Amino acid sequence: MSSKTDLVVIGAGPGGYAAAFYAADHGINVTLIDKETNPGGVCLYRGCIPSKALLHIAKLINEAKESEHWGVKFSEPKIDLNKLREHKNNVVGKSTGGLGQLVKARKINYLQGTATFVNSNTLSIKKVDGTTEELIYDKAILATGSVPAKVPGLSIDSPHVWDSTGALNLETIPNKLLVIGGGYIGLELGSVYASLGSKVTVVEMTSGLLPGADKDLVNV
Repeated sequence: MSSKTDLVVIGAGPGGYAAAFYAADHGINVTLIDKETNPGGVCLYRGCIPSKALLHIAKLINEAKESEHWGVKFSEPKIDLNKLREHKNNVVGKSTGGLGQLVKARKINYLQGTATFVNSNTLSIKKVDGTTEELIYDKAILATGSVPAKVPGLSIDSPHVWDSTGALNLETIPNKLLVIGGGYIGLELGSVYASLGSKVTVVEMTSGLLPGADKDLVNV
């Protein structure tokens, strides 16, 4: 089976779906390809959005502890990991589902699967249902995003080692947690687990946290 499109966008993260929406709004026939059910990419499924949902919970826990200084004292919070995961997943589902509706409203052809280049104008798409489709296109945009970096010689197959995606799964709250990398992702996840009761240590190879950020902001 083969089909044709003016523009194919591979990867439906914030870069990919924004490009697809812009092109469709200007009358271009667009096909958007991603392995997830709806657009969103790492940011919405395994990054920015789930982490912010958990950070909001962490903020509530911290404010409850600090409120004793204001004359209001709460009992020790009881953590229900199943409900925390459910809340996080609901936030992700609403956000990605909304993007799916925007795709339909713009009449963008959304294909769930992975794409491989056959030549400069043809893709072979293996869809999640196991079927394969050939797509002929005029122009292509690659917005395939990134994956967590791996530490050489250290396997993340161990239950004691997580990447950022594994940490967001909230399988358990460890007594002690070592975060390798003092960028914003490491600090966000470290903050969440510290609020949930873990003793967190952050290791960063540069001289300070949030490398690349304005030093005045880091010092705050």
